[in-house]
Amino acid sequence: MKKLIFTLAFVCVAHFGFAQDDAFKKDIKKVIEVSGASGQLSAAKKQVLSYIPEAKQAAFLVEFDAILAKINDKTVEIYAQEYTKEDIKAMLAFYESPVGKKMAEKSELIATKSQESMGELQGEIQTLVMKYMQ
Repeated sequence: MKKLIFTLAFVCVAHFGFAQDDAFKKDIKKVIEVSGASGQLSAAKKQVLSYIPEAKQAAFLVEFDAILAKINDKTVEIYAQEYTKEDIKAMLAFYESPVGKKMAEKSELIATKSQESMGELQGEIQTLVMKYMQ
């Protein structure tokens, strides 16, 4: 009888732990979504897509989106390692505020403009690297 009670208690505790873990991961996914991180990925996706012939874009997007899903899963794992549940709750509160929403809304535009400005400076960076590689 003791073994049965111990086993049931263990199963209940394990189930509760997994449920909390799932809730934590769900909150992390929401933070990633509402933070605008997906906007940055969208900007990169658009840039890469511009190099793909139109006839191949649909097939490319299927495969690219599968890779993005893996990236999101890895990002969730990283957040879970680096942030506490309280941190994630605080981030959600911020991103649900007016300024947090504005930041998320502007993320794709900011990412696009940043990529453009980095492209303009790429020549300078290459020159600098070459200078110090010799």
